Amino acid sequence: MSIQIEMAVTEALRKVIDPELNLNIVDLGLIRRVDFEEETGDVTIGLTLTSPMCPMGPEIMSAVRTKALTVSGVKQSHVEMVWSPPWDPRTDASEDVRAELGIWD
Repeated sequence: MSIQIEMAVTEALRKVIDPELNLNIVDLGLIRRVDFEEETGDVTIGLTLTSPMCPMGPEIMSAVRTKALTVSGVKQSHVEMVWSPPWDPRTDASEDVRAELGIWD
């Protein structure tokens, strides 16, 4: 059950758009992990940003918390910032996003 909810949360987070790049945070590779605790209904999301100084960080974090709560079974959502390893679009972003950003293998 928890895997299904973790997958549902990840899918819901595809609707969160990085306002500077105008791409979703899942395909950008900004979601490092999603952990769901069945007993409490808590979900913890490991999130990184494109830069530690990202001016939209608080807005993105708030959107992640809010969007996770739309998933059935999730009672509370928590966001933990993950800075290591730093975000690298060459390895973290999906193939489609890399193409959109002009990053070719």
